[in-house]
This record gives sequence, C-alpha cells and structure tokens, in this order.
Amino acid sequence: MAGIVEWYRDLMNNRSDPRTKDWFLASGPGPVITIVVTYVYFSISAGPRYMRDKKPYTLRNTLIVYNFIQILLSMYLFYEGMAAGWFRDYSFRCQPVDYSDNPKALRMTRAVYAYFMCKLIELLDTVFFVLRKKQRQISFLHVYHHAAMPLCAWVGVKFVPGGHGTLLGVINAFIHIIMYTYYMLSAFGPQVQKYLWWKKYLTSLQLIQFSIVGVHNANLLLTDCAFPKTLAFLLFANACLFLYLFGSFYAQNYLKSRAKLQTNGVAAPVDDAKSD
Repeated sequence: MAGIVEWYRDLMNNRSDPRTKDWFLASGPGPVITIVVTYVYFSISAGPRYMRDKKPYTLRNTLIVYNFIQILLSMYLFYEGMAAGWFRDYSFRCQPVDYSDNPKALRMTRAVYAYFMCKLIELLDTVFFVLRKKQRQISFLHVYHHAAMPLCAWVGVKFVPGGHGTLLGVINAFIHIIMYTYYMLSAFGPQVQKYLWWKKYLTSLQLIQFSIVGVHNANLLLTDCAFPKTLAFLLFANACLFLYLFGSFYAQNYLKSRAKLQTNGVAAPVDDAKSD
C-alpha cells in the first residue's frame, strides 16, 4: 500500500502539469470521478426510478437554448484548437506538449481545460433523456461515451494539456457543431423534424472521427516522439473501442433495419428524426 501511495503522490505532484494543478476540478481525480459515478447512478437507476410514476417533461425551450449554447461552445473549442496549434505549426506526425508559459502554449492549455468543462456540461444530455423518459436512448454506448469523455479530458488537463492528443478535441468539436445543430432543430418539433433526414450521417461522422484519431495515435507507437506513448496507446485503444461500439450501433440501427424492411417489401425510410 505504501508503494501505491508513493506512486500516486509522485504521479500527481511530479509528473503532472504545474500550470493546471490549482485549476477548478483539476487538482486530483476525486471530484471528477464523483461526478461521473453520480451521473451513471442517476442515468441507470435513480433518475428512471424518480420518473417512473411521473409524466415526461417536454423541455422544448430548455432543449433549444441548451443545444444552441452547445453549438457556440463547440465553435469556440474548434476555433481555439485550430488557432492555438493545428491551423498553424502543429505537426500531424509528432507534436509534443509545450509545458512552457509561452502565450500560444497557454492558449492551447486553456482550450483543453474548456474542452474538459464542456464534457461535464454534456452530461446534461442524459439528464434530459431521463426527464423526458426517453429511456431507449440511454444505451450502454451513450452512458459509457458520456462517462468516459470527462475522465479522458481530465487526464488531458492534468498531464498533457496540448500536443498530439488535442486533435481529438478539435475533430470532436467540429462534429458537435453539426450534432447539436441537429438536436436543436429537432427540439422545435414535428414541423422541423420531418426535414431532418441526415441523422444517420452523424454516426458516420463519429466513425470517421475515431478512425482518424486511432490512426493518428497509432503513428506515435511506431515513431520516436516526445509524447507519452502510454497515453498514445490509451487514446488508440479508446478510439478502437468507440469505433466498435459506434459501428455496432450503426449496423444495428441502419443497416439491419433497412435490410429487414427491404426483405419485407417495405421501402426503408431515410431516418426517423422523431426518435429524439
């Protein structure tokens, strides 16, 4: 036990980024783990039990405002990630973390922290599903994805707030601009939902995202780069897991259902936007 405690102290005090050690929720893993555990418990147990005998909330205006804010936050993250590195001098082949107080390095560090905070805010996605009694939407993929991202983002803030791994955040922010635009429009109701034929392409974009992130980080395992290979491997493994989960979701919800409808002689719909 003493060895584990000493290793943990060394990890937190000597191997983390000193620039972010005093930032809100960044000092140690306890607060973010507590938030994530509470989120999972509410999503799969406490929330559904609370709503069991209640009518679902509509939350139309709340969802419109929430999704609009998410669009603005995603646009900000995408712009900052590009302006602080990826549009300028970041290397797609190997980009170490700049731990200096250089203004550009600090700008990327703040962008990574903003990304972390956004992942916490996005836990509200599931809260709204629970309050609207959309339990079908709260799948293992949905809960795992929303629970894992804040933890991954916290690791980024604590140890590597910049460098190679930030490409994930830039791509993710771009996709979220499109995704939350869809959700905002869908919240307006059936009169708008009937025009939202492109829902399934959101999943396609997610698959492209994780493919790029997987290849991008696998490259570090084969080259000599001053970015932690352990984190590069974890990012690669996580991308592969998400690729499998999102791929299974796409096959189950779009390919198999379309094939079944065609087998039964029914024209397959492009999408069902009302499922949200």
